[in-house]
Amino acid sequence: MRIPATVAAVSGALVLTALAVPAATAATAADELPKVSKVSVNSGANIVVGPSASKKFTVSVTASHSSGIQDIDVDLWHGTNLDSGLDGLLLANEGRATCTAASATTSTCSLTVTAVPGSNLTANLQAGTWHVALGVFARDGRVYWNDYQTTHRVQRAATLTANATPEPVKKGRTITVTGKLARANWETLKYAGYSGQPVKLQFKKKGATAYTTVKTVRTSSTGALSTTVKAAADGYFRYSFAGTTTTPAVSAAGDFIDVR
Repeated sequence: MRIPATVAAVSGALVLTALAVPAATAATAADELPKVSKVSVNSGANIVVGPSASKKFTVSVTASHSSGIQDIDVDLWHGTNLDSGLDGLLLANEGRATCTAASATTSTCSLTVTAVPGSNLTANLQAGTWHVALGVFARDGRVYWNDYQTTHRVQRAATLTANATPEPVKKGRTITVTGKLARANWETLKYAGYSGQPVKLQFKKKGATAYTTVKTVRTSSTGALSTTVKAAADGYFRYSFAGTTTTPAVSAAGDFIDVR
């Protein structure tokens, strides 16, 4: 845990100060820890990381203490526990947080964290729910620390394609819609097919504003998609994936079919 030097110095001074005040007052001060009222990771959105590009995000914490808030520290970790079950760790980029005081006792402090495939993201099993460990440092030296402050999802970015053929096509004839669902592989630093996933085939008639679901298709072992429908009207076909805990939702760009 990172402890600012000024906090350590103040902590020593507090020992001497406590000797000069009544015992009840000293006990109350010693028990007072910073209080956390809000933690925001990536503005609430899941952290979606591709196969090679790094992803930088912000963690903001609002906390209060009678002496004021001096600093925070944040780690994101993945695994069963910090002692022996740790398999992923994302550390803050800065040595000190940027803090903005709302009052003499309350501040909002921010740090940035960068997830880098091949560096601090090296295994696909790291995708999913991460724990957020938080430290808050009061100006009088009190420190609040919680290894399980909250949780947040770190996901493997996904891509999805759709291609409807033939085009143009006569009304009533068969249309084949192919595509592929893939997601980032943090071990090979490439995209790889996402197998066995249910994906919706959707259609939006020319002039309409929304897609409707035609059927659900499951991806092959390579992430491929293929199904057939009858040509009925001009419009756009696309595939749409709802997402999982490890992979975000994604929809393909609509592919226009000219029905004659």
